[in-house]
Amino acid sequence: MSILQTIEEKLAKMPAPIRLKDLIRNIRAARTAADERAVIQKECALIRNNFREEDNTYRCRNVAKLLYIHMLGFPAHFGQLECLKLIAMPKYTDKRIGYLGITLLLDERHDVHLLMTNSMKNDMNHTNQYIVGQALCCLGGVCSTEMSRDLAGEIEKLLKTSNAYIKKKAALCALRVVRKVPDLMEMFIPAARPLLNDKSHGVQLTAVALITEMCELSPDTLHHFRKMVPQLVRVLKNLIMSGYSPEHDVSGVSDPFLQVKILRLLRILGKGDPDSSEAMNDILAQVATNTETSKNVGNAILYETVLTIMDIKSESGLRVLAVNILGRFLLNNDKNIRYVALNTLLKTVSADLNAVQRHRSTIVDCLRDPDISIKKRAVELCFALVNSTNIRSMVKELIFFLDKSDPEFKGYASSNIFIACERHSPNKRWHIDTMMRVLTAAGNYVPDDSVSSLIQMISVSNTLHPYIVQKLFQAISKNYTQQPLCQVAAWCIGEYGDVLLSGDVEEDEPVQVTEAEVCNLLEKMLQSTSLNQVTKEYVLQAILKLSTRFTSSQEQIQTILTPFSMSLDMELQQRSVEFFALSRSYDHMRSGLLERMPPMENKNKDMEINTNGEVLDETENGEQLLNDNQSSIAPTSESNGILDLLGGGLGGSSPVITPINNKQDSSSAGGIMDLLGLDIGSGDMQEPAALGAPVVQPAMPEINLMDGLLGGPVQTNNQSSVNLLGGTMNDNALSIPPITAYERNGIKVEFKFEKDNSNPSVVNITLHATNTTSNLVSSFIFQAAVPKTFQLQLMSPSGDTIPGGNAGEVTQLIKVANPQKQPLRMRYKLSYSSNGMPFNDQGEVSNFPQSIYS
Repeated sequence: MSILQTIEEKLAKMPAPIRLKDLIRNIRAARTAADERAVIQKECALIRNNFREEDNTYRCRNVAKLLYIHMLGFPAHFGQLECLKLIAMPKYTDKRIGYLGITLLLDERHDVHLLMTNSMKNDMNHTNQYIVGQALCCLGGVCSTEMSRDLAGEIEKLLKTSNAYIKKKAALCALRVVRKVPDLMEMFIPAARPLLNDKSHGVQLTAVALITEMCELSPDTLHHFRKMVPQLVRVLKNLIMSGYSPEHDVSGVSDPFLQVKILRLLRILGKGDPDSSEAMNDILAQVATNTETSKNVGNAILYETVLTIMDIKSESGLRVLAVNILGRFLLNNDKNIRYVALNTLLKTVSADLNAVQRHRSTIVDCLRDPDISIKKRAVELCFALVNSTNIRSMVKELIFFLDKSDPEFKGYASSNIFIACERHSPNKRWHIDTMMRVLTAAGNYVPDDSVSSLIQMISVSNTLHPYIVQKLFQAISKNYTQQPLCQVAAWCIGEYGDVLLSGDVEEDEPVQVTEAEVCNLLEKMLQSTSLNQVTKEYVLQAILKLSTRFTSSQEQIQTILTPFSMSLDMELQQRSVEFFALSRSYDHMRSGLLERMPPMENKNKDMEINTNGEVLDETENGEQLLNDNQSSIAPTSESNGILDLLGGGLGGSSPVITPINNKQDSSSAGGIMDLLGLDIGSGDMQEPAALGAPVVQPAMPEINLMDGLLGGPVQTNNQSSVNLLGGTMNDNALSIPPITAYERNGIKVEFKFEKDNSNPSVVNITLHATNTTSNLVSSFIFQAAVPKTFQLQLMSPSGDTIPGGNAGEVTQLIKVANPQKQPLRMRYKLSYSSNGMPFNDQGEVSNFPQSIYS
């Protein structure tokens, strides 16, 4: 007994640990960081000693102090086990600190958390609702897969209890469990449906959150809960029509949080389902018309309503109402609301362009907003609204914006004005004038590709050359410090210098220019320090060209070029030296080498060229002929992005062959000579080329020997054509049903199959892409990848534009070799532009017919 008495005496003499508020006071009294660390280290040492002595009296106080130390950023991991001991205590105050400590100090990566499963299970069955709530909150914060499986049954029981406080916490905990272990979803589906009928708004709110999470994770669950749309509509209608309730009222709106949650769930349930969409059309119209807009809570509900209307299959009148709501948002004084409206309109413009066009003037006014984020979204939306009807007015506003915009906008705006004008310009004269105005307004911020695009357009505008070269000469005479303008002007003066001197310009008063004035201006540009080396290369090349167009300035041209034969810039020196060598030894060839460039082919494949505004030239007989040659747009393939298709589990893929561009035939079957490996010039038949590797086309005369056989798109269904190797091409096509590989946003891609007569292991897949929307789809590109056991070859598509309203289609031949007769899986990547908005999508096709393997 004497030993026990001695221990008790020592414990009695030990001072009690200080309280939490005293520790906070001591830490705040520290004058330096070193003093603060010293106070915390001393207190941590005392807390460790108390933990070693298993002091149950002050364990709760010590853990509370340790949590404050952890919040200050100091290590507190040594208190994890003490938190587990606290939740095993019978007192609520101990459990409260214990669960709080577990939430802060533990997560699912620590094995220690597995030790608290039994304590949590006991607390979930406790008679005190607050202890049950503490256990549910902690489980929702730190649960792992193992804990979720062990305690899911307890959570399900609590969802069916009559206590609203416990039900709402159990629903949130179930949401966390479903997110962690989706396999347990079926356990909570029966228990979640009755929660919507609960009188407590908190229970309804958590139930909607749980159902939303399950619908997003499982398509089957989504289909199951679509039966609840009438019930959700009824709950939302009760919220709208209910009178004033002080418990749920927020700025005059009844429980806006629950309304927003229900609208978000309705959006998920109604997407792609006409019946569900029809059931919620009326309630969405009521919400849109009855919600107060003077407060932010009302604007939040209206915003969610707009998103729901635009996502489901709603009526056209309802969509117009949604766009009008966004138009009212644009007039709001709150910058955040204006930004949200612009951002949503940018997503909506592809679905209902005409409705958005009604608010064009308000959108244009946003270009003058001082907030840079609003201006950025406004200018993006303005470019999406540009079409052939409003091109003049919109470009006028955009150029006005370009004049006064910050430097970070000039490059983006100028590039997109070039694109918009190339798509929708009413005529070439207006197009050229606009481009020169953009060069002047944007200055050195014009992208290089816009310069090359403008030069290409000028080269094919034969009747406008006198007008263009005089306008550009006048522009650089006033200011030659802007690089893009000087580059375009120098190229035009070099090509059409003789036209500049002739002054033959219709409708404008011609400018009289002499050879000396032109040479003097170019010399000043070469000597200017404000022009970079690339611009000086343009100018030097122009002077070289003028040597064959000017007659009385040869000595001045040589004087200008002489210093550059010793230039430090390799390109300038090389051009100068080559010119002098050409003049001395090959002067008879100089005029031929420096003659005018032929009209350039348009290399920009991403444009849909508008040829309706071509400049018409009247002949003497009064006939109108197109003056400019229409450049054919060859389809391209974004081969750099094909690796994105291989990232998801095909187990490695075969090399993907990009489409072969054949000058003789741009259709989907135009590469037949390459596919068969035929050398027509030699008369001998080579072995067929491998389908998995690119084929080098032999040199051959410009003649299409397959004209009349395979000159157009590959024929399918009941059409048959003659094959060079004998027989008809579609003997097997009728027995293989077509499939729909892709159908989204109005774009439908269908695969039609045909066995290759020359190789039984090869199947020819003809892609048919159609467009059911009213907008023209341009820059359409299809890419594909297959597993390594297959070999894939993509041929050239028939084009890259798909007219709206199913008025046309794009076809492309895909050859797949399957020597092992395995089921085919194909990863695809689609990219296209519709109404000025780029779209990218990818996916996998695995429902190929069995008959293509046999």
